[in-house]
Amino acid sequence: MSVMGYLFAVTLLWAFSFSLIGVYLAGQVDAWFSVLIRVALAALVFLPFLKKIPTPLAFKLMLIGALQLGVMYGFYYHSFLFLSVPEVLLFTVMTPLYITLLNDALNKQFNPQFFIVAFIAVLGAITIRYENLDSNFLVGLLLVQGANISFAIGQVTYKRLMLNKQLDDKTVFGWFFIGALIVASACYALFGDLNKLPSTSTQWGILIYLGIVASGLGYFMWNKGATLVNVGALAVMNNLLIPAGIIVNVLIWNRDADLLRLSIGGGVMLVALVVNQIMTKSAN
Repeated sequence: MSVMGYLFAVTLLWAFSFSLIGVYLAGQVDAWFSVLIRVALAALVFLPFLKKIPTPLAFKLMLIGALQLGVMYGFYYHSFLFLSVPEVLLFTVMTPLYITLLNDALNKQFNPQFFIVAFIAVLGAITIRYENLDSNFLVGLLLVQGANISFAIGQVTYKRLMLNKQLDDKTVFGWFFIGALIVASACYALFGDLNKLPSTSTQWGILIYLGIVASGLGYFMWNKGATLVNVGALAVMNNLLIPAGIIVNVLIWNRDADLLRLSIGGGVMLVALVVNQIMTKSAN
């Protein structure tokens, strides 16, 4: 698969996840149970490939997984209790800036190329607006930002951790999910609601799909892709999830959306990706 192919493939894969959670799980199945099952199934996918690695590296991978999946999912799933699917998608707009600023902070420098590209991507996503947000929008916004920050930290730290390491990603990725599973298990034990377990085959089927495919395969391919592209391209790909997710939501579940703004916003984000590629080639 090509360098950008990993990220484009997962973008299409995850485009369905937002609607599946918002339509079939949010408010019906306990959020912490959903997180636990999703992470547990993803961990099972990679346990057969798991190989022993130095303890410090395994510990770091577990910490990244705990934050990027365990903590992120906690914020993310609960945000659907306060927001519609398009609103959750819209509020992920800040992820590219978090990625860019975190990377610059770790490098102790300011790279205008990455910031410019991320800023263009943010402008594109902001073009996609939804009106008449209800009174819960602020709580939902804060929850999504918690998810965004957790996701951004995980992507940047995994990219930096795996840099120049001669390791097969699939043989170490199990440690990533083990870290997430520890957090998910603890949170479900403390906050889970036993009265809100899945009650239909559809709900179970969606959880199995989200765990094995969207999380297991999806996060492996996304983090693998993150190690192959620069931070600017990674920032842009994060925001391409927004129009992709809204398009799926509109076409399948008939949600109202401003298709003109969606098209313009998506076009601006594609321009950001092109700008990043041009600036990268010019710098080399």
